[in-house]
Amino acid sequence: MGLSPWTLPWSVVVAGVLGQLFLFSMGTSSIDCFKCVSVNGDNPACEDPFHNNNSLKLLESPCMGGRKGRDGVFPATACIKMDGRYTDTDESITIRACALDSGTLTTDTEIIRMSHCGSFYFENRYIRGCVQSCDDADGCNSGPAGPLTHSPTRSALALCMGLLALLASAR
Repeated sequence: MGLSPWTLPWSVVVAGVLGQLFLFSMGTSSIDCFKCVSVNGDNPACEDPFHNNNSLKLLESPCMGGRKGRDGVFPATACIKMDGRYTDTDESITIRACALDSGTLTTDTEIIRMSHCGSFYFENRYIRGCVQSCDDADGCNSGPAGPLTHSPTRSALALCMGLLALLASAR
């Protein structure tokens, strides 16, 4: 006998619907991020210490970003900030932007999964500094994210909740 929504226990149907709504709401939301560039202090509103006085013009809402291997832009899932100095001229550079996870399997290929400090190559020049990401609040630009703020974690949690409901109904 095949399973249909009409033969499943009510709790399984409700858990499935709630899980789908949870996943749908995660996939359609976006984070607001400050977007600006400052090279050698030419944009003081973008520099640190960052003050959100009169800088709402720098806030992009909703923030959209590109995704590796895909055309177009998509709702961002994180804000990023790059801050450092060019190694050849010692000029400072600060960039605030938004980004999204492209879904690859490893952390080292996704800029938003882990903050990095050290030397790196950017637009054909070496920079000594940091790339920080955050996804815990609109307009964030630093600080660690909580364990449930990344989409893969939330998706896994929703999947586990659905499986637990299914196992509970099988008893």
